Amino acid sequence: MKVEPVNGGCGALVVDVDLNALSEAEVDAVATAQAEHGVVFFRDQELTPDGQLAAAGRFGAINVNRFFTPVREQPSVAMVLKEPQHETNVGGGWHTDHSYDEAPALGSLLYALEVPSGGGDTMFANMYSAYAALSPGLRKTLEGLRAVHSSRHVFGRAGYHAGRKDDRYHNPEAATQDAVHPMVIRHPRSGRPALYVNPGFTVRIDGWTDLESRPLLDYLYRVAARPEHTCRFHWEVGSVAFWDNRATWHYALNDYPGERRLMHRVTVDGGPLAAYHA
Repeated sequence: MKVEPVNGGCGALVVDVDLNALSEAEVDAVATAQAEHGVVFFRDQELTPDGQLAAAGRFGAINVNRFFTPVREQPSVAMVLKEPQHETNVGGGWHTDHSYDEAPALGSLLYALEVPSGGGDTMFANMYSAYAALSPGLRKTLEGLRAVHSSRHVFGRAGYHAGRKDDRYHNPEAATQDAVHPMVIRHPRSGRPALYVNPGFTVRIDGWTDLESRPLLDYLYRVAARPEHTCRFHWEVGSVAFWDNRATWHYALNDYPGERRLMHRVTVDGGPLAAYHA
């Protein structure tokens, strides 16, 4: 097994490995590479829903997403689908999965079954380097702050998807929880500081009003999305991305109108996040 960084922003390609037959040493090496690079990519994999679930389960307990449509053959695997008639896609904006949970998910393993003839790439952004790019004064300020994350405005009864009557999402009554996390976390595996806010689910700084929070959050989002912090992954059938939600954002590009894109996603449980203090 070899780990090859894809560029300076984030991400690494793992080659000469079969996700159906990972050794204990390979599991540890993949987990270490993921924590270091934020996301790891694999090509030419052949995964059944049960096989994908088993592969993801080598890295932790499975978190069954309560909002996505499950795969018929295996309800613990979520379907990530865009049909030709859909105008919006799943994950079409910078976000971090499950930051709205008290114990956010470690990450997700996404497997490509059908891809469009062009487009449909996924962007990733590195929250280690986003934090490092801030001034020492701002880094110190952020280390003393926490932010509120919520799923209500996205998945809730009055949220974005319910308003569009999008049948790819379910259980809006489950989108009632908020969570408060440090704005700078110490990554549980690497120990490195990472910025932990995201445009999709962070709603305000804890103890601040929405109006007070917006200028600082928007500035952090602009810094984090700079090209030097990002990488772009081009999907092929059989490709896999396994990202770390504590170290990255991601953004599924919606640039393939009238075509179908089908992925299967399995999410791995994480735990409470500790604040980083220099």
